Amino acid sequence: MVPSFRKFVGMVALVVFVVVYAFIAMVIGDMTLQKSSELVRFTYFGIAGLIWVIPAGAIIWWMEKGGKNRT
Repeated sequence: MVPSFRKFVGMVALVVFVVVYAFIAMVIGDMTLQKSSELVRFTYFGIAGLIWVIPAGAIIWWMEKGGKNRT
């Protein structure tokens, strides 16, 4: 795959992933933690707010691995 096209596809995938992930994490947190304490909600949203970094890093790694010249 051409590196510039790979980066474009990765960028689109990353934006879509982050938007969908944020929506799903928000809905799950809102629906399941309404009667929970502030500490539980804070912990959930703190963890959910950091977990997206792992798959986003995988997408960025995929974008960059095709950019090197292979001989």
